[in-house]
Amino acid sequence: MLYEINASQPFPLGCSIYHKEGKIIANFALFSSAAKRVQLCLFDENEQETRFDMQLCEGNVWCVTVGNIVYGMQYGYRLYGKDEDSLCNPNKLMLDPYAKAVVGKPDLSSSEKCSWFDLTDCRDNASLAPKALIVDCTFDWQGDQCLATPWQDTIIYELNVKGFTQLREDLPESIRGSYAALGHSTMIDYLKDLGVTAVELLPVNYQLDEVHLQEKGLHNYWGYNPLAMFAVEPKYATSELTALTEFKQMVRSLHQAGIEVILDVVFNHSAESEKHFPTFSQRGIDDKTYYWQSSEGQYYNWTGCGNTLNLSHKVTRDWVVDCLRYWVEECHIDGFRFDLGAVLGREGEGGFNSQAQLFTDIMAVPSLQKCKFIAEPWDIGDFGYQVGNFPPFFAEWNDRFRDDMTKFWLWKNGEKGAFAQRLAGSSDIFQHTQRQPYCSINFITAHDGFTLRDLVSYNQKQNWANGEENRDGRNENHSYDHGFEGVDNAPQEVEKARLLSSINLLTSLLLSNGTPMLLAGDEFGNSQWGNNNAYCQDNLTSWLKWETFNQKLFSITKQLIALRKKIALLGQSCWWNDDNICWLNSQAQLMSVENWHNAEDKALQVLIENEWLFLINSKTELQTFLLPRGNWEVMYCATEVVLQENIAELNDVSFCVLRNLDS
Repeated sequence: MLYEINASQPFPLGCSIYHKEGKIIANFALFSSAAKRVQLCLFDENEQETRFDMQLCEGNVWCVTVGNIVYGMQYGYRLYGKDEDSLCNPNKLMLDPYAKAVVGKPDLSSSEKCSWFDLTDCRDNASLAPKALIVDCTFDWQGDQCLATPWQDTIIYELNVKGFTQLREDLPESIRGSYAALGHSTMIDYLKDLGVTAVELLPVNYQLDEVHLQEKGLHNYWGYNPLAMFAVEPKYATSELTALTEFKQMVRSLHQAGIEVILDVVFNHSAESEKHFPTFSQRGIDDKTYYWQSSEGQYYNWTGCGNTLNLSHKVTRDWVVDCLRYWVEECHIDGFRFDLGAVLGREGEGGFNSQAQLFTDIMAVPSLQKCKFIAEPWDIGDFGYQVGNFPPFFAEWNDRFRDDMTKFWLWKNGEKGAFAQRLAGSSDIFQHTQRQPYCSINFITAHDGFTLRDLVSYNQKQNWANGEENRDGRNENHSYDHGFEGVDNAPQEVEKARLLSSINLLTSLLLSNGTPMLLAGDEFGNSQWGNNNAYCQDNLTSWLKWETFNQKLFSITKQLIALRKKIALLGQSCWWNDDNICWLNSQAQLMSVENWHNAEDKALQVLIENEWLFLINSKTELQTFLLPRGNWEVMYCATEVVLQENIAELNDVSFCVLRNLDS
């Protein structure tokens, strides 16, 4: 093919497409302060490689513009290092960090196959390396825009694109497990019927299976091992060449139904892992810029994944911001959840700074200012636990909510003060920094840990299939098997108690101040057979098992979501105080210090604006409540309740909701 070389420009980075006189022109720009020479490598449909020397422009950016480009062509870079410390090796093809699509998954199932991606190896690996794909990004959005659902109205549903639909027999078999399946009317109708307002997708960026998983024949199901953050993961598409278009169609369909799309993104580490592991992109382009490391060149591993991206460097910060902008402006994404988000704020010697420059950079971009930002507010480094310390525009996963609620209902610890703090929005964590209750992302379960069904069915994790001798996964789950371990062949009385516990946990989640997040499948009792770290179980273990659908649990979950939307105070995102809330004991008296600290008394009442009344009983025996003055009607209760005049009796552990008809 005859290419044309035109005047190039250093920005934007990546591959930018232009059209002139009916021809496609592509400008390529790559940052590398480690290289003394960089070549663009284009591959045609016959995999014939053509190399172009790139010009060194301002700010260590290398660029070249090539005409007569065809969509579907592949490209990569070869870098020649300034010195041995640069790690550049021109025999190894490097993937563009700004690639909008990627083809090829490297085989890393043995040390010999990994050696092809070793920077000390002199063999050419272009035929094996993942390559960027030049794609047509145009799309008819039909007037679609990001939804900007108010935080106080938001109910998040966390799911894996594949696992959510892989076993849905009412979907066409050809699309199950894909973006198209998630955007199908069947699944959208299900989400609307349930009442959630946003789906939070486990990572959908181009990702690799880790070396140790490939050696065992396993796959990374969750997707927290990214290589190209701008690129849509092709394995969730019905056709690799149309992955981006299919993804956009899914977003458009969800938006038409009023459902936001939040992406779980990984900007804390990359799939390149430790320094001696296979290299595909950033390490071979500019190792010292992209990764945190000591003066001796050793990687800081604050992620547990072998490396940590250095987001204190301007180039890496710009890469993050450009990526967020791309997903919002080009793909209409409504928000982001940041995995191991404490890395975002690490500056200087690696300490966390709530006013880190990256946070400022994000908020300076107009298109990002209406987005939802959610942090997993910890990593494994020193001072890595930062719950409550993120900037005001961030919401945060609140693991204190998870732990306090499960200990209250499953362990029946009687800690009414902790229960009340979490129910009221965790003001002890968030209010001191002038943040709103919605900043607390409340959850009982998430992808990482037991499902709700397993939380009430197992005392011990069952992670043997992961191949790590059951050492992986959390040990402190605060779970309770109700006297019988496992989900198979449990006695009827045990199952009845488990269902009641599940309902009480869901009630606490969906009627608490803050933003609720529901794990996909919890609403109908999905089990992972006790695996609480199913990151490498891309199989029946993790896929939602729709044939086990518990209609009663689903109906109650749906009812609770609808009830949440009726309670005005939960839709105002304001802190609970003496003007809108009364905390009462079982005798309808204001809770005293003694009441709060009496762990043997496991009952309390919550009066909301004299209209709504929560009755809380966490012991498995009859509890009598003297009700405050009002004309009370039972709106919801998981167990039997007897209501006579100003007396209510609960015959079992329960969370009951009453409404004052006189309000």
